[in-house]
Amino acid sequence: RMFHDDELEESEKFYVGQPRVLLLIYALYNTLVARSEMVCYFVIILNHMISASMITLVLPILIFLWAMLSVPRPSKRFWMTAIVYTEVAIVIKYFFQFGFFPWNKHVDYTKDKPYHPPNIIGIEKKEGYVHYDLVQLLALFFHRSILKCHGLWDEDEKGDSSSNKEDTDDELSLTGGRRDSSASLKSVNLAASVESIHVHFPEQQTAIRRKSSSSISQLSHRSSFSSHRSKRDSFKNINHTTLSLYFLQCKLCTIKSHCGLCCFRTLQVYMPIRQFFYNLIHPDYSAVTDVYVLMFLADTVDFIIIVFGFWAFGKHSAAADITSSLSEDQVPEAFLVMVLIQFGTMVVDRALYLKKTVMGKVIFQVILVFGIHFWMFFILPGVTERKFSQNTVAQLWYFVKCVYFGLSAYQIRCGYPTRVLGNFLTKSYNYVNLFLFQGFRLVPFLTELRAVMDWVWTDTTLSLSSWICVEDIYAHIFILKCWRESEKRYPQPRGQKKKKVVKYGMGGMIIVLLICIVWFPLLFMSLIKSVAGITNKPLDVSITITLGGYQPIFTMSAQQNQLKSLDPNEFSDFLRSYRGNTAALQFLEGYAREDITRADLEGNSNSLWTISPPSRNKMIQGLKDFDADFTLVISWTIQRTLEEVYPYYIKAPSDSLAKPIKQLLKDCKWENITVSLVKNASEEWWVLNQLGKRQKTPQESLELFIFSDKVSPPSLGFLAGYGIMGLYASVVLVIGKFVREFFSGISHSIMFEELPNVDRILKLCTDIFLVRETGELELEEDLYAKLIFLYRSPETMIKWTREK
Repeated sequence: RMFHDDELEESEKFYVGQPRVLLLIYALYNTLVARSEMVCYFVIILNHMISASMITLVLPILIFLWAMLSVPRPSKRFWMTAIVYTEVAIVIKYFFQFGFFPWNKHVDYTKDKPYHPPNIIGIEKKEGYVHYDLVQLLALFFHRSILKCHGLWDEDEKGDSSSNKEDTDDELSLTGGRRDSSASLKSVNLAASVESIHVHFPEQQTAIRRKSSSSISQLSHRSSFSSHRSKRDSFKNINHTTLSLYFLQCKLCTIKSHCGLCCFRTLQVYMPIRQFFYNLIHPDYSAVTDVYVLMFLADTVDFIIIVFGFWAFGKHSAAADITSSLSEDQVPEAFLVMVLIQFGTMVVDRALYLKKTVMGKVIFQVILVFGIHFWMFFILPGVTERKFSQNTVAQLWYFVKCVYFGLSAYQIRCGYPTRVLGNFLTKSYNYVNLFLFQGFRLVPFLTELRAVMDWVWTDTTLSLSSWICVEDIYAHIFILKCWRESEKRYPQPRGQKKKKVVKYGMGGMIIVLLICIVWFPLLFMSLIKSVAGITNKPLDVSITITLGGYQPIFTMSAQQNQLKSLDPNEFSDFLRSYRGNTAALQFLEGYAREDITRADLEGNSNSLWTISPPSRNKMIQGLKDFDADFTLVISWTIQRTLEEVYPYYIKAPSDSLAKPIKQLLKDCKWENITVSLVKNASEEWWVLNQLGKRQKTPQESLELFIFSDKVSPPSLGFLAGYGIMGLYASVVLVIGKFVREFFSGISHSIMFEELPNVDRILKLCTDIFLVRETGELELEEDLYAKLIFLYRSPETMIKWTREK
């Protein structure tokens, strides 16, 4: 070796010989040091998620719009701003913890109010008010120490000092005459402005600069880079001169008016920000990258969070779920708004990616960062009536969105790739990519939406149908490529028949699957009761006998001890009594012993026969007339298990089935009622009364609240009758099927359907069948290869399918 050091070699041996746990700790520490700025970002975002106040809102916005957009790394000015701001925030929070402030006297009452001013600002009194701020300050100081150890803390100041020196020299050269004499001030054009200096650059500079690394030689790249660098330096010099003229004009106007001072202060803030974003959009060099897939995955995760946790974005909906809402044909407003916003941002992001416009991405990033933070921390707490720090689902959604913001900033800083080729799932040819790509194409409307968006936002001379045809050919060829690669990895010997493991494994599984699909309804309905069914024994059995529609003459009920189950011996005797009856035995096959209940009813009626004298006489006359028909009605009623007594709250949906509202009955429970018998001199009746009534009425009564759902207008009843899930199953999926037939299958149906004569192809197929039957497997393989070659060769296909 050229360089050798015994001490370094001994040190390396020492570290290699350490325990694995200690080596793991070393590796974690080195990772922490290498990504110390990401640790600072994470702590700042975590602090804001937990505190959720205006004080902690500033630094996350600065991270996504300043730190992560800085090239090559955040400047010292940002880290000093973050450190000083954190220290000031700690002091402010500590100062407002004293009890003499009026809002600190009722902390228990105001701590959960989202729009209480101290809660919004972040100066409320609470336990552990400064813990996360101290951790944030510790992380910032740790990163500062890392930068100082590597000599990167003062690096940007050296570059700034030279530029500042140039600015100072330019300003001194322009204002030097003012120091010498007042007459020289007249020689300065005080009306000079940015509008009076015009600098024109070609619009294709960025594209030329980004393509230079791959399209021209190293020498030409250097020369073009040098020429562009000189143009950029000239622009900076002109920009600095213009800025100096502005500063001079504003300083002179300051003497005359206060407006000049405001203009001067505004320029001091505006010009650096303008220069920062200009350098970001027009970089000297661009290490292009492509993180769109990761951004899309982050948006997809947020979409899933919205679907399964949409209740966190609405008011008083913490106990709701999307399946129950959709089953009742209700679309929550919070769910609809969040889904549309999330889907809209994904579409815009796709458009910017296809157009490769960094300026549009910067504008979209600024709008999205301010919009999301304003909505999440000022609008959402008012909608949900709970603080953001108490909304776990919203915190999770915001954290994933912060990951998206970081990826977007990285994409802006590096620039978009010059070429976007194919789907990200088609980069390699294996089973994983194959099945993922097939699943991607099975999602309704996703393939079509992506194809149309790509056609809209991509420069092309193809029509939409031609574009779709190319996309379909590409998808079909990719699938074939995956299968061909799998055949190379697992080759099949020539002339050898398929193994039984493959035939019974794959074919048998497909046969079982098809049989289960065909007979699934019968199997499901048969097994759901016999295997998973629960015995539901009756609690009350009533018999009523009525003569000719008059007052019932007999009423009797069987309850409690009068309802008995059969013991094993009685059940055996019961089955034995129907031994010769095939139909009865077939019916009894579906019931077990515990499913049968015996009811013992007394012969005496449990109610008096109260009938009016005229009706009594008329019924007697009807019984004496043997020529007329007189009906005897026997009715029975079986009452089963009820969970509670009186629901108090009833929901009347659009259908005919009314049901209790369980959400309202969890806290106030079900109501109790009293039943009493009132006797008079010759009459008696039953009286019911509800105890827990909202309207404290003195008389006995029952109170019931009915919540009625809105119904669709009669003109739309034919569609609304299907419900949301029915419409999706019967209309949307059917339309999606026809759309999919139009979008897919076009490429490999042209040369297979436009065939004038198919006799020769039919003869080739029959030859394959013949040699297979005779056992000529090698000849079968040759004929199959000939058939495949025929379909791969359009010229040969045209010759084979010509008219005779």
